[in-house]
Amino acid sequence: MQQLIDLFSSIGLKDLIDMAIVAFVFYKLYTLIRETRAEQLIKGIVVLLIATQASEWLQLHVISWILRNTIQVGLIALLIVFQPELRRALEYIGRTKFLTKSIIDIEDEEIRFAVNEIVEAMGSLSRQKIGALLVILNETGLNEVLETGTLINGKVSRGLLINIFIPNTPLHDGAAVIRKDEILAAGCLLPLTENQNLSKELGTRHRAGIGISERSDAIAIIVSEETGAISIAENGKIKRFLDTDTLKNHLFKMYKSTEDTQWQFFKWKWRQKDE
Repeated sequence: MQQLIDLFSSIGLKDLIDMAIVAFVFYKLYTLIRETRAEQLIKGIVVLLIATQASEWLQLHVISWILRNTIQVGLIALLIVFQPELRRALEYIGRTKFLTKSIIDIEDEEIRFAVNEIVEAMGSLSRQKIGALLVILNETGLNEVLETGTLINGKVSRGLLINIFIPNTPLHDGAAVIRKDEILAAGCLLPLTENQNLSKELGTRHRAGIGISERSDAIAIIVSEETGAISIAENGKIKRFLDTDTLKNHLFKMYKSTEDTQWQFFKWKWRQKDE
């Protein structure tokens, strides 16, 4: 008992900060792998480590030797198996605000115009029950996705977006990709999510939208061909049955969040200069 009291009494502020940072890092790692195949693999590794330790305690030398060597070889295999998750984690770190500069630097008027055009197009497609999949880029580049479609490089407009997704046209089955206020490409192929816990009601279009949001900081807007419902996929999660006002507010927040941060920083630097 006295040892426990001495242990807790020796913990200082730096130790608490150290533990809080470690706990935060582990929490972020868990959120990255939650509900992915990596989560199941981690559970398998934990079982393997427990079995290895138990075999050493019980002096099961042959089993212990096999398990230890399996773990050593498995470390190399993990880099291959976890490649998508590792890439996603590194991209997440790379997107932190102090390491990168946002690509979204459109003026207020252009932002308002682009958002209104997107929302009007999605609303029109929803009313007509025409399926659509729209990807809006943020900071992560997705050139490998653009290469699978047809380059457009045209200004965002509701007419162009609606025409892209009209049934029986060459580009209607793929995704249209937007950066800033420009439609970069259409008819693009997206990776499907590997999340096995999604509703069976979600079809390929929704799973593709979730898949691209898992691998980047882009958001995907999906219009259901069956119901006309509008959904947004972001960070591997999907919000369904949105109305146009909710969609508009969400897009404004996405376009404006980093721009506002940069403006606050600019004003602070300007005040420092005046002082």
